[in-house]
Amino acid sequence: MRKMFLLIAFAGLFISSVSCANTEGKSSENEAKATASSSEKGGVVYLTKDTFKEKVFNYEANKEWTFEGKVPVIVDFYADWCGPCRQLSPVLAELQKEYGGKIQIYKVNTDKEKELAQTFGIRSLPTIVFIPMEGDPQAAMGFRPKTDLETMIKEILKVEK
Repeated sequence: MRKMFLLIAFAGLFISSVSCANTEGKSSENEAKATASSSEKGGVVYLTKDTFKEKVFNYEANKEWTFEGKVPVIVDFYADWCGPCRQLSPVLAELQKEYGGKIQIYKVNTDKEKELAQTFGIRSLPTIVFIPMEGDPQAAMGFRPKTDLETMIKEILKVEK
């Protein structure tokens, strides 16, 4: 029975990874459109390795933590196939609108930016990293309700609505 369950679970994982691979081009297009439009409107922005180094932390040039941002940041490390990540996405978009220019929310697709995920030891999705203007980043793993995220923004990022 246990072997049968593992076989079914593995088959389900394989099928979901195949279906995600088939939508990769479409997802990239959607992310590129979302990045362009959200940058103009002050919304959630998708990062690549290069934009991460420019906007958050250039880990290749600096050994010590040096935040590159102008406002406190939340970085959501996610994957398209991750259910809790999909639940979190609209919550983060709401928070970006509500906090306006006081914070910036970035998203990093761990399937496309594997080097970033490995560099920062991302092992669980979603991983939400809170980066204050001063001090060290703090990470939270798993889905968090909006009220918890608002508390973390207030306590870690030191930002009020």
